Amino acid sequence: MIGASSGPAPGQPWGVSALRVSYHDVLALDGVCVAVAAGQVTAVVGGDGAGKTSLLRCLAGVLRPDSGEVRRPAKSQIGFLPASSGIYPDLTVAENLAFRAAGYGLRADVAARRATELTEQAGLAPARNRLAAKLSGGMRQKLGVIAALLHRPELLILDEPSTGVDPVSRSGLWWLIASAAADGAAVILATTYLDDAQRAAEVLVLDAGRSLSYGTPDQIVRGMPGSVRAVSSRPPGKAADRAWRRGTSWRIWIPPGTSGADDVGALGTAAEPDLQDAVIAAALARQLTALPEVAVPAGTPACPAGQQTSERQTRERQSPVQQTPVQQTPVQQTPVQEYHEPQRRAGPLVESISVTCRFGNVTAVSDVSIAVQAGEIVGLLGANGAGKTTLIRMLLGLIPATAGQVRLLGEPPSRATRRQIGYVPQGLGLYDDLTAAENLAFAAAVFGGCASFPGQDELPGTLSHAALPVGQLPLGLQRRVAFAAALAHRPDVLILDEPTSGVDPLGRTRLWQTIAAAVEAGAGALVSTHYMEEAQECDRLIIMADGIVVATGSAGQIIAGTKVAVVEADDWATAFALLERAGLPVSLAGRTLRVPGASPDQVRQVLPARFRVRAEAGTLEERFFELLKPGSQERVPG
Repeated sequence: MIGASSGPAPGQPWGVSALRVSYHDVLALDGVCVAVAAGQVTAVVGGDGAGKTSLLRCLAGVLRPDSGEVRRPAKSQIGFLPASSGIYPDLTVAENLAFRAAGYGLRADVAARRATELTEQAGLAPARNRLAAKLSGGMRQKLGVIAALLHRPELLILDEPSTGVDPVSRSGLWWLIASAAADGAAVILATTYLDDAQRAAEVLVLDAGRSLSYGTPDQIVRGMPGSVRAVSSRPPGKAADRAWRRGTSWRIWIPPGTSGADDVGALGTAAEPDLQDAVIAAALARQLTALPEVAVPAGTPACPAGQQTSERQTRERQSPVQQTPVQQTPVQQTPVQEYHEPQRRAGPLVESISVTCRFGNVTAVSDVSIAVQAGEIVGLLGANGAGKTTLIRMLLGLIPATAGQVRLLGEPPSRATRRQIGYVPQGLGLYDDLTAAENLAFAAAVFGGCASFPGQDELPGTLSHAALPVGQLPLGLQRRVAFAAALAHRPDVLILDEPTSGVDPLGRTRLWQTIAAAVEAGAGALVSTHYMEEAQECDRLIIMADGIVVATGSAGQIIAGTKVAVVEADDWATAFALLERAGLPVSLAGRTLRVPGASPDQVRQVLPARFRVRAEAGTLEERFFELLKPGSQERVPG
């Protein structure tokens, strides 16, 4: 049965049941259920190709499913942000909002008041007359969310609103999302990142069109199959397939009903799992056919009898692309120079010494000194405009420094030193019309290496799809090809810009294991990322703001001493409104609120006594925002 109701039954939320979607022979969704309750945020998590967009398009009414039930309000009561942001680049901010308001049938005066309110609160008011094409990525996403919120929809649907967005813009996006939920809207959003999911009240984890886990973050963790143990290094044997890297240590998933002692040996210590561990364990359970039951929160409408899909039926209906391995195409190895192993060098592999870069009257980088040593992963963090990209381009020798010195492998950057760099840009740097094998062969010929490198076993599926043009591969697989191309000549230095964007949690850990393997073999890595979750994988962090370094050290060292006030209450929307009115920064985390930079006593003065307030250690993201506050930035010497 295919159904679409104009309203849910009393007490029943919007959502889908037993949803099945296919594109010709490719199965995109199979038996998926999700409920989207008013006044809360539901997150759909998964990598590229997991089925997130298909699910949201069905819920928005722009895609007809093969079967299943869709419960949604009238289309006039839906706000939809597509992955493309849905903004016209040749219209100004004000013109985009006026056009959208006219489409919703809003009166001009009502639309103008609402647009002014939202743009001022989101910090877009100064850009009202700017063309959307001239906005940053984060500003465009905020504009897209505002456009979807103009008519105060009952259901707000957001497709990856924060992917590729810097932390500051991401915080503004989440403020808009929380405001919509506090106003009574049912909000559902797609994301590839678990730190986004932690902010949601309920989470659906998708993998290849099927549900891995569903419930509150705590329910997903409690429902994790088996157990997790922590060890200091990757285990040998079969246990390596069930292990993943977490920072400087490792986790091993122990399937239910087993001790793991037969192939692990020393099992380390029992680890308290978090959402990342639980999602990765569920993905491993699916891969290894030890399939768990999907945890469903109490009160969620169940899939109707007879419409649920068994795992055996799902596997039998896999698309030919998923069932039939693509014939492997050998990667031609064309040595141009003598192949070498990365060597542990005495000095820094990459170094800037008091570098400054000016573009006319604009100073993009000011007196910055950093160094990357062999055997370490250094994370480079900062909002858009902080100077990260300019610094990286100077380190690569692509633009000259106005002042100061840059050294690459102990000398000024040159074509010879750049041959020892493995670079993965945010745009991946692959040729879409070449196959994966041809891209790898081209990289091998240019760098004079071969397609064998530390951590190559962490890139599953790369060569099994080597005969397909890269443009036809899912984004996650494209990133694996880009990693393989960057690592094939065993570079001394890795420079990676947002290396795992769009990749599912398990795939992301595998890519980080690849980075770690190359570093353990003697390379050094400089990784630029917008996501604090990934910053935990780095040995050392460098945080930039307005062209200067404002913090450096390990994540623990940077966070040390940071405190936030946490508000617990069923009526979180009231507390959110009161804190906003008092001018206190507030963020949503499930059904709790976090108020960084404020003491519990300050928060209690604003809220009625019924709200529970406590102090808690701050996160890296909250410390990051403290460092970016105007007037609080202080240069850290190199």
